[in-house]
Amino acid sequence: MTAPFQGGCRCGQLRYEAAAEPIFFGHCHCRDCQYASGAGFSSILAVPKAAFKILQGSYAEFDLEAESGNMVSRKFCATCGTSLFSELKAAPDIWIIKAGTLDDPSWLQAGMQIWCDSAQPWATLTEGIPTFGKNPEM
Repeated sequence: MTAPFQGGCRCGQLRYEAAAEPIFFGHCHCRDCQYASGAGFSSILAVPKAAFKILQGSYAEFDLEAESGNMVSRKFCATCGTSLFSELKAAPDIWIIKAGTLDDPSWLQAGMQIWCDSAQPWATLTEGIPTFGKNPEM
């Protein structure tokens, strides 16, 4: 898949586009991602913030202190509740997108697993890709 790519929430109220290839794609096992996804981890990709735009609709947000101690702003659809994006205060030039919200996420290939120290014993780590106990140096 090449940029641009698009996605949105489950009800269709919010649509977005990313005009650049992902900086990374991987699985995050931090407790906050477990809460945000309702699962053992979140599959996330990052794009340059300058290459991201909302095409229609708007999102609600919830700010919190992440396990790392950094502030995170979680963005979600106020209509259907779909968890869509994260904005990291520690990385203001990137936009984190939940992979499952892409119109076609099948082209993604995970390149890392992060916050594996927080992984649940029932959430299987993917073999063959780098694993980090916390965040890797970017």
